[in-house]
Amino acid sequence: MQKEIEKLRHYCAYQERSHYETRHKCLELGLRGAEVEEALATLVADNFLNEERFAKAFAGGKFRIRQWGRKKIILELKQKQVSAYCIKKAMEEIDENDYAAVLLKLADKKYRSLEREQPLKRKYKTMQHLLQKGFESDLISDALEQIVNNEA
Repeated sequence: MQKEIEKLRHYCAYQERSHYETRHKCLELGLRGAEVEEALATLVADNFLNEERFAKAFAGGKFRIRQWGRKKIILELKQKQVSAYCIKKAMEEIDENDYAAVLLKLADKKYRSLEREQPLKRKYKTMQHLLQKGFESDLISDALEQIVNNEA
């Protein structure tokens, strides 16, 4: 069991991991039942595993690097079985002004790339692109309105 714990420490030290991912890794290493819980407890006690820290790092990274919207980040965190409390804490990491600026930049870039399209189709395709990235529809509408008004 000590060898597996050491492998899990390396696994968690390499990058932040959720409890779900780590539990899955335990199973891959052949740990079962009480051994899995004991391994997770050891990792938490040694601060190798911290779900709130994972959620904050995940949300911050996906927003800054991949430029995902809140909805997509929340969905991914839920799929990784992160608690509602940790998801809420992670969302607090995303600055409101940065979020609005990224949304506007992405909307403008996509809208400009579709200049050969009809105006209505341009707006529709831009909206679909941003919805897919996980941004909220009301914020997308506001951003598009701003872009269309600046263009006129």
